[in-house]
Amino acid sequence: MNAQKIVSKQVMRLLKILCLALMLTAVLYPILWMVLSSLKAPLEFTENPMYALPEGFYWENYVRAWTVGRMNVFYKNSVITTFVSLIFTLLFSSTISFAIVKMRWKGSKFCMLLFSFGIVVPVQMLLIPLFTIYNGIGIINTRLCLIVTYTGFSMSMAIYLLTGYMRAIPNDIMEAAIIDGCSIYKVFSRIVLPMSKNAVATVLVVSFFTKWNDLIFSMTFISSSKLKTIQTGLLYFQDEFGNKDWGPIFAAITIAILPTILVYVVLNKKVIQGMTEGAVKG
Repeated sequence: MNAQKIVSKQVMRLLKILCLALMLTAVLYPILWMVLSSLKAPLEFTENPMYALPEGFYWENYVRAWTVGRMNVFYKNSVITTFVSLIFTLLFSSTISFAIVKMRWKGSKFCMLLFSFGIVVPVQMLLIPLFTIYNGIGIINTRLCLIVTYTGFSMSMAIYLLTGYMRAIPNDIMEAAIIDGCSIYKVFSRIVLPMSKNAVATVLVVSFFTKWNDLIFSMTFISSSKLKTIQTGLLYFQDEFGNKDWGPIFAAITIAILPTILVYVVLNKKVIQGMTEGAVKG
């Protein structure tokens, strides 16, 4: 019986490893195929099968994507709108979360309810009202309208994550700091915020993904090709090259997803810690 149990455990372990390997292959293979395709010469797409490996490293695809396809312009616009809105999102969401959870004032619960309601509001429902407002105040077709929109739509989820984490920070630590002479601003900046660094990293990654991969807002509010972000730029890029020059198209897509991969790899551990600790403590 013991031998049978050992064999059954080994079989189950092998099945788990096989399932994980299949899932990993399903996730990584499209990315690997795209990167390899971006290094193929133009004739390889017509003469060789699509699954064939590149015969060499044809870096000209990246040069054409960056210059002729104007990915440098789209990249710059995405960097500006994404990182500026990230700064505002982290600044506002952290201070608001601290005020809701750690400061006693009337209406704090109602304020939290309003921010939580923002999570379930469909984005498509607000496009026409936002377009009307932005057009009325004269900021349509500018980077400012994207920064304001990205910041506003990221606040609800960011506050939801940060309040759940800050609620678990003991009030005794704050009280001891206040007795020692710390102001409420120092308590927030030197105690609460450093203790919430894992939650802040989680907010940073989630917000970055939604902002960098945005398509609907940039398509609605931006019409100038000089202000297009990288996702709408990919659509414009495809219109320019059509179905003929696949190498630069794959190179452009690789350039577009590279920052998201780097951000996730760098902050992966912090995000996992922020999620698990927030779930346990909250």
